Amino acid sequence: MPPPTAGDPWLVGRHFGAVIDAGSSGSRLQIYSWKDPKAIRLDRTSEFYNLHTLPQVEKGTRQGEEWVSKVEPGISSFADNLEDLPGHLRPLLNHAREQIPPSLHAETSLFLLATAGMRLLSPEKQAQILSETCHFFVHHSHFRLDGPTAAGPCGSSVRIITGEEEGLFGWIAVNYLMDGFTGSSNPTTYGFLDMGGASTQIAFEPSKVHQEDAKSLIEVRLRRLDGEEILHKVFVTTWLGYGTNQARERYVGLAINEFEAQQISPLGRDVVPDPCLPKDLELTETPVHLGLASDHNRKTHRLVGTGSFEQCMRKTASLLNKHAPCPDTPCLMNGVYVPPIDFSVSHFIGVSEYWYSSEHVFGLGGPYDFVQYERAASQFCSRDWANIVQEHEESRQHSRPTGDGEVEDGGRIVEVGKWGEKVEIPRLRMQCFKAAWIANVLHDGIGMPRIVDPGGNGTTDGERVAEQAESKGLGRPTFQSVDTVGDIAISWTLGKMVLEASKEVPLLSKADKPLSDPLDDIPNPETFPIKPIRPPFLDLIEDKISPHLPTSLTRSSLGFSPVLLLLYPLLFFVLLFVIRRRIRSSCLRFRRSKAKQRDAEAYSMGEEGKLLSPGSRSPSPTLKSQKWLWPLRGLLPFVHRPVNPSFVSIPSSNSILRVTPPRISPTRSFSMPNGLTSAASISRSPSPSPGLVDDNYLSNGLYSRSLNTSQLTLSGGGIVPRPGAISRINSMHYITDMHLDE
Repeated sequence: MPPPTAGDPWLVGRHFGAVIDAGSSGSRLQIYSWKDPKAIRLDRTSEFYNLHTLPQVEKGTRQGEEWVSKVEPGISSFADNLEDLPGHLRPLLNHAREQIPPSLHAETSLFLLATAGMRLLSPEKQAQILSETCHFFVHHSHFRLDGPTAAGPCGSSVRIITGEEEGLFGWIAVNYLMDGFTGSSNPTTYGFLDMGGASTQIAFEPSKVHQEDAKSLIEVRLRRLDGEEILHKVFVTTWLGYGTNQARERYVGLAINEFEAQQISPLGRDVVPDPCLPKDLELTETPVHLGLASDHNRKTHRLVGTGSFEQCMRKTASLLNKHAPCPDTPCLMNGVYVPPIDFSVSHFIGVSEYWYSSEHVFGLGGPYDFVQYERAASQFCSRDWANIVQEHEESRQHSRPTGDGEVEDGGRIVEVGKWGEKVEIPRLRMQCFKAAWIANVLHDGIGMPRIVDPGGNGTTDGERVAEQAESKGLGRPTFQSVDTVGDIAISWTLGKMVLEASKEVPLLSKADKPLSDPLDDIPNPETFPIKPIRPPFLDLIEDKISPHLPTSLTRSSLGFSPVLLLLYPLLFFVLLFVIRRRIRSSCLRFRRSKAKQRDAEAYSMGEEGKLLSPGSRSPSPTLKSQKWLWPLRGLLPFVHRPVNPSFVSIPSSNSILRVTPPRISPTRSFSMPNGLTSAASISRSPSPSPGLVDDNYLSNGLYSRSLNTSQLTLSGGGIVPRPGAISRINSMHYITDMHLDE
């Protein structure tokens, strides 16, 4: 669908933002929009006029799903073939250009924020991919991009975000959609859980009791439409390698190690029994993560499913690494510090894999009940793989309209295990393992209690669980998996856009602090444990230049980097060039104020009869000390060549000034009214030298830039010709005495 036209009421006062989530398996473009906060504050009749809320961020298209576009694989896969990266990004950029009105491209911010897949690369490869991405966007679009900073050549517009930033943006998105920032009845905000293929994150606001003792809290600042700031102190952390895909890789290595240590197999040599696969499913696996270095352990093995969810839970529990050293208590998984979580107060929302593994196959998305989740997972894992494949094909052929993983009867779920078109064979292969891994992370990892209620065990309806919890005074469900709220998907990209929209809200006063990304607003970043990812872009430049230098000028020969030694001064002068306009304007204002002050003093002396005689004015000390500044004359406008003071004469009390501009050839003569003859230049005359004619003379009209009038006499009654030739030497201006006609 084409973008809206200029006359569309939906488009009036609407701002856009586009963000590309560059994940490990693909890149997803999402376009958002919101009404201009300044316009909302002025228009009280607007449907958006509620100044006690955050800006309302919506999809970037009025209807349809064109606000989202995805390509595969992830950009991290182009580390060794950068020449193919533009072809990967071009469809996303074209889609953004098609959906956002062209007249708004220049004011629409474009972000590409890379996540776990890019974090796993070496710093050098990270820098190469980000540089190529920035170069492509700059030269193929008119969207707004940041300039070079320590984050990269496109600043914060194209960069790698940490897992903590991903969690913070997700926390903002969840509480924005669930009214966690505005609901007065909610004692605390929602916690946020996210699990992808490579990492998992947690972000939550500790209870007031634990906030004073909690460490490494990050201030998240947002601004409502009325200008008031919202401040929350949030803890966030990430576990890299604890996403479902990488956890599976670690599990395969562990299973092969245990198998080789026992060296027995009822199914035959090199066949590893795997309880985390559906019964009789056979996969060929090459281990990636191994604790042992044996060559035999590294060879390809066949894994055959035995289909036991309970055994899979026990096997995967050790991957949580709960017994790792904990330097800063309390810790959860892998020795990572996490403040105490009060689950009677803190309620969590899980997205991504928490939703997919619960809803797409089991049909149990929403309020979470461990009993019904465990029952559905056990039934699925114990099924024959051939039967699962057959049911999958039947579901695809019939294109069941009931959605993924559920069959409804009268509004109730009566059967699970029916899959729609979104569920593919790879999902079904890994569903048993992912279900066990998620349950272990929730309960053994994070510590969420397994609520077992005799009155609720028999239900398979998640909404009934929520109703029962509410009736018993338990409040909201402790945990629920969510994909969308209304028609907006919960994603950390939404949280980023909510923050960007909040940045546009006008400040209440000049003393207010502008908003920034949370990790850019830490008081002591040097000592804070979470560090932004900053690939070595200068080292990347050095790597490209060094092969072309003589051996004697390389880092290894000199002991330091000659390339960086030249680059730092170059960057300084580039910065100086960027701000030169501001320097020049400031210096000109200073010079004019000084000139006016001198003129006022001269006028005062003239009134007292103390005019200086011609040539008696001493050279300015500034001029004497300016010779060393002459090379900077392009940047500093007050620097000019010293002027011979004999060229300047001060008029006596019975004379007025005559200003003679330079002669510019060729000239032509023509007659003026009253018989006045003048030579006028064909081209426009240049302004007089700043050191020779004061500004007040120019402002009083004693010098004209439009005509080179050369023989004029000014008198109180009019303009009369003055006989005699006017001397001009080297096109300089002269101020000479001219007597009044009496």
